[in-house]
Order: sequence, then structure tokens, then C-alpha cells
Amino acid sequence: MSHEVTIHQTQIDILRELLFTPDASYADLQKVTGLESDHFKFHIARLVELGYVERLARGRYSLSAKGKEYANKLDTDERTIERQPKSAVILVVQQADHYLMQERLKHPYFGYYGFPGGKIRWGETIMQAAERELLEETGLAATLTYRGVYHEHVRSDDGDIIEDKIFHVVYGSKPTNEMSENFEGGRNVWMTLEEIAKEDKVYKSFAIELAVGMGEKQFVEATQIYTKQEF
Repeated sequence: MSHEVTIHQTQIDILRELLFTPDASYADLQKVTGLESDHFKFHIARLVELGYVERLARGRYSLSAKGKEYANKLDTDERTIERQPKSAVILVVQQADHYLMQERLKHPYFGYYGFPGGKIRWGETIMQAAERELLEETGLAATLTYRGVYHEHVRSDDGDIIEDKIFHVVYGSKPTNEMSENFEGGRNVWMTLEEIAKEDKVYKSFAIELAVGMGEKQFVEATQIYTKQEF
């Protein structure tokens, strides 16, 4: 699994400078930051340690492959790393007239019912992520079929965007293995559509996710609004 490190604003300034040149000297990069030598030395050494910058011959520096990928996320005008949508899978798993549902027992959305799913890890394919999430959270395996994309903005009742998520919706049939009822952060249960409709707390996107999962739609973008208490 890959985790990105939050870096200092000075280090962002160095990356931005290297983004627009094949390489640069120690002195040129120090000039951009306006720092004294000892302070600048710390920041350039940190970028080398993180693997974002490579030290070349004659005291010059360039972006590494990892650094190019990271620096490409920069808003070069604002000198900040841009936030990007989360990428995840949703699993619509069916067994006769029952659907695999999860009661979420952690924040956000504590107590809500919805389809299982989870983030796509660095280096995974979509279907690998779907297979892994299903097994990890439910103990089940299934025949999996890619169905479509649901892009969701979640806004608070005061209008702020609090989540931006791209869901790849995967349909599952012929589940095998014994289902694990409980997992950290939730509970698995098979439910009919009639039973789901009786629950007070169901994700507001449930009907959309079901429609994509059942092949009725291939691509949906929508905004859902949750109060701070609901979220």
C-alpha cells in the first residue's frame, strides 16, 4: 500500500521550480526559497530522502520519476497540492431476491445501510480491488462483472463539498464461501429490496448504485446532501 507524505511549503516551492526545468543548481533552488543555507539544506535533503528529487553531478538536482508524478498534482499558481477525487469500488452482490448489504458502524455515515465497497489501492486493477474488498469485508467470493461508473459529490447542508468520489460499480453473482457477519466497522446482512426500504438510514445514493449495478445505467453523476448530523 502506498501513502503520500504531507510536505512543507518550501518543499512544494522546490518541486514547482524543478517541474519547469530538466535540472537546477543548489544555488538556483535556494534562491527560489529565500532561505539561509542551513534551512534550505534541510528541505532539499528531505526531498531526496522522500525520493522526489535526485542529486546529480556538480551539485545539480532534478525530479525523480516519483517526484514528477507528485509534482504533477501541483496547482502551480496557488503553489498547493490539488485535492483529487477518491477512487473506489461498490459491490452489488445478488443472491436470488436478496442483496448483500452492510450496516456501517463507523464514521462517517454511522448506522447507514449500503452496498459493500472500498478504496482502490495503488497499483490494483478495479476488478482486483473488488475481489479483495469482497473477501476482506465479507469472506465471500463471487462471479464479478464490471457495470459502470457513479461519480458522487457529497455536500453538507451549508453547501460545502465534503466528499468527491468516483465509484466503479461491480455486480456480483453466485456468491460462495461462508459470509462473515461482523467486521471492523460494520455488519453484513442479506436483505430484500422490501427490507431495505424499511430501514431509516440508507445511503441516499442507494437507488443510483443499484441501477448501475443491475445494468440499467452505465454512468451517473449526482450530488447528495447530508446534514452534519447525518454525515
